[in-house]
Amino acid sequence: MFDLQITTLAIEVLAICRERGLTVATVESCTGGLVSGALTAIPGSSDVVNGGLVTYSDAAKTALAGVPAELVAAKGAVSEPVARAMAEGGKAKLVADIAVAITGVAGPGGGSAEKPVGLVHFGCTSATGTVHREKRFGDLSRDDIRRLSVLEALDLLKHAALSQ
Repeated sequence: MFDLQITTLAIEVLAICRERGLTVATVESCTGGLVSGALTAIPGSSDVVNGGLVTYSDAAKTALAGVPAELVAAKGAVSEPVARAMAEGGKAKLVADIAVAITGVAGPGGGSAEKPVGLVHFGCTSATGTVHREKRFGDLSRDDIRRLSVLEALDLLKHAALSQ
């Protein structure tokens, strides 16, 4: 189902987490659960993956991940503060050691001058703190933006696990 690059990285993340006794959670908007799907496509992943939240709407970000509605209203769903809050909320709600969050504009519509198609914010939180990455993938296809976002999220999980 997933390409070799995604599958290989998902296997690496799971192996590192398993070796270090870490659990993982995902909170996804524009990827719609693809990161969780990539991880759980690997047999035996249940000893590492605690769960995943698909928080596609603003209301779901608040209800499921505990992102303050005021933060979403002030900064917009596609923003650094919201990505960080999504990761931190998911980590707490799913009782995981590491959580990654993705929120972005996958297109083809929905972009603006300030937040164009291809803009994706990532948050990843662990015992060492919360990090943020912003990617501007450009006006690629929806599938390409989502695929690149999955790779970025898995890379964040890998680095977070290695730092534990």
